[in-house]
Amino acid sequence: MYVNRDSQGEISQVSRTVTEHCKEYVSPESAELQRFINAETHEAALLRQSDMEFVRVLEDVINLLMDKGIIRFTDLPEKAQTKLLDRQSLRKRVNEVGLISDDDSDVI
Repeated sequence: MYVNRDSQGEISQVSRTVTEHCKEYVSPESAELQRFINAETHEAALLRQSDMEFVRVLEDVINLLMDKGIIRFTDLPEKAQTKLLDRQSLRKRVNEVGLISDDDSDVI
């Protein structure tokens, strides 16, 4: 693997091939490289989890705006309507088999 380092000498970028920025070879088994990859993987997982939680928040906000009459379902773009209907259908099916509760406890 080829790496680029920041001003403190820490790995900041990795490439499988030599590039303009990644010219220094580091063994794939290097502890330093493994730490960098694991940190990136952990951060990506945290971001994915945050995205999933935020999607639920957005879904709730959209429903609140519709409940208050601020927007109508038909005001939303067709693709957004389809996505919302798909999520509502999926949530209903999941709730019916008891995989999650309907009390919004899956919302942070």
